[in-house]
Amino acid sequence: MGDKKKEGIFMNSALQGITVIDLTRVLAGPYCTMFLADMGANVIKVEVPGKGDDTRTYAPSFHGESAYFINLNRNKRSLTLNLKSAKGKQILKDLVKKADILIENFRPGTMEKLGLGYDVLKEVNPKLVYGCISGFGQYGPYHDRPGYDIVAQAMGGLMSITGWPGGSPTRSGTAIGDVLAGLSLTIGVEAAYINAQKTGVGQMVDVALVDSVVSSLEVINQIYLASGRIPERIGNRYEATAPYDSFHAKDGDMVIAAGNNKLFALLCGVMGKPELVDDPRFLNVPDRVENQAILKPIIEDWLKDYTIDEAVEIILASGCPAAPINTIDRIVADPHIAGAREMFVTLPHPTAGDMKICGNQIKLSETPVQFQRPAPLLGQHEEEILHEMLGMNADEVKALKEEGVL
Repeated sequence: MGDKKKEGIFMNSALQGITVIDLTRVLAGPYCTMFLADMGANVIKVEVPGKGDDTRTYAPSFHGESAYFINLNRNKRSLTLNLKSAKGKQILKDLVKKADILIENFRPGTMEKLGLGYDVLKEVNPKLVYGCISGFGQYGPYHDRPGYDIVAQAMGGLMSITGWPGGSPTRSGTAIGDVLAGLSLTIGVEAAYINAQKTGVGQMVDVALVDSVVSSLEVINQIYLASGRIPERIGNRYEATAPYDSFHAKDGDMVIAAGNNKLFALLCGVMGKPELVDDPRFLNVPDRVENQAILKPIIEDWLKDYTIDEAVEIILASGCPAAPINTIDRIVADPHIAGAREMFVTLPHPTAGDMKICGNQIKLSETPVQFQRPAPLLGQHEEEILHEMLGMNADEVKALKEEGVL
């Protein structure tokens, strides 16, 4: 365990007392370390001197700072370090001695070329949990290929099933491959950390973007494995149940999720069509899936007389799930999502001023997530970190800067 004396701002946090060396940049890795930082870990973001994380220059800009970077890197501290220099490598090793977890998302082999691969660092700290994210993982025929989210969505099969029948394969509207990989690594390193506390031995946690996307396909995988049928693009409906789709109302589209017989009966009742419950075409879930093309127009014929908000209210009152298809402006103003659930919070940034960022979806009852520190300026905490972790004084830090190590 690292020196925890300076972590007081995260008192009563779930991961208080855990030190994480964060070598990641862009999205998948920073998304993982964002969760660790939000839950109280001491996350030290190690960046390239004079440049930093690529996303420091990404759009959208907010008062001269990247809103992209600010959102993903809250609650972290920044240390610049030239890992190509001998002194930079040694400082990283010295930090690793006192750390619990290290996260990186370089292409496989990069850390080894630097002389800082897992085999080297586990000798420095046998208890170290070494987490890594890459496009295709640390081994296998494709391991050295470059990987970005769109590559993972394509090769992982997600694009092949996303879109409308007869249309082109479609990328998800967000970088879901990166997000899934980041979440997967968060789970993996926390499991490995618990095991290290029990055994005294750390391990490598290897997560690939493509693997994470493949895992997310759930029923799509099983349809092919069980039947040999290759699922195709089917729009917004679901392969496993119906009616579970988007539907046209008077003023636009909404969704209904009558995923079982009970919910379907409630929907039929509210539509004034109870006879559909006993219709052989719609009797059970497989029947409704097979005949969804017949069932959808029946539902939309009823919806044509109602606005989205009216239809949602009526259907929800029956106990059947339904919802509007929100745009982000509606989400930010929503009394449940933005209000009660606090999915947007405001943090004061040293140069950009007060900025609203996305909150955390994990709600812990006893050790709630805290938003105590805005995203760091490049190298903002290097003197603080090097003094706290390695006992360096201001003159020593100044000398390292002059040498180009920091």
